[in-house]
Amino acid sequence: MSDTTGRLREAVGRYGIWSIGLRSEDAARRGELAEAASELEELGYGAVWLGGNSTARNAAPLIEATGRIVVATSIQSIWQQDPATTAAEFTELEAAHPGRFVLGLGVSHGPRVKQYRKPYATMVGHLDRLDELERSGEGGVPAGRRVLAALGPRMLELSRDRAAGAIPYLVTPDHTARARAVLGETALLAPEFKVVLETDPDRARTLARSCLAPYLELPNYTNNFLRLGFTESDIAGGGSDRLIDALVAWGEESRIRDRVEEFHTAGADHVALQVITDGPVDALPRQEWRRLASLLETGAR
Repeated sequence: MSDTTGRLREAVGRYGIWSIGLRSEDAARRGELAEAASELEELGYGAVWLGGNSTARNAAPLIEATGRIVVATSIQSIWQQDPATTAAEFTELEAAHPGRFVLGLGVSHGPRVKQYRKPYATMVGHLDRLDELERSGEGGVPAGRRVLAALGPRMLELSRDRAAGAIPYLVTPDHTARARAVLGETALLAPEFKVVLETDPDRARTLARSCLAPYLELPNYTNNFLRLGFTESDIAGGGSDRLIDALVAWGEESRIRDRVEEFHTAGADHVALQVITDGPVDALPRQEWRRLASLLETGAR
């Protein structure tokens, strides 16, 4: 394990929170976001993962409001901004708060990106440019401070060879085991996993399906489900119970704890937990984050 990757693994710990709401650019919410990030740090979470095509600009206010917790993008789309801008933002944030920001990069999805083409080759070119900028002294983002949203084997290999590791989204422990086999022992593996703090099966699955609906229309995810042994019928109609239950933890606290720990057993270093509620997509479910911290004992880092 490289020293940089080892430090990153130690810094993020076993658990983090994945949130779209925490990347909000609404100035009126800045105090609310800062307070929430500070509480997540106090609860013992090691990282905050910002959804929704986030950037270092979204991470900066949360880093400024806290003293330890790592803030990362999950993800910054490579189609969203050029490497030079990314490098400049990273360099500025790193100078002010060394070691606190991690750049999570991804290729997004064809149906959502007009210029989508050759995603793997484009990611390679993006990383090449970041490396060129670093070598020239113009900034750049070191490999040890970037992670890739990887699902398939080639992108996982790229995560191993050109980044600190991988942050797979919407996956199962089976995928984590396969990813670890590709990444080897040293790369960081930090999958995202969804949680519904609800014991009623019908209500839990209804909330889960509401969250998952947009993803079940995206080929990058559906192709990955098929690789994992699910069928077209599992994906159709909002997702079978089998698929929903594989992708989302719900039930008694002991069951949720066991489901999360399955990822660690399969080879994950860290699990980025996304709590699903019946609130707005950009809500901050702070009560649920507290409950999750308690049942996972995040304070015992």
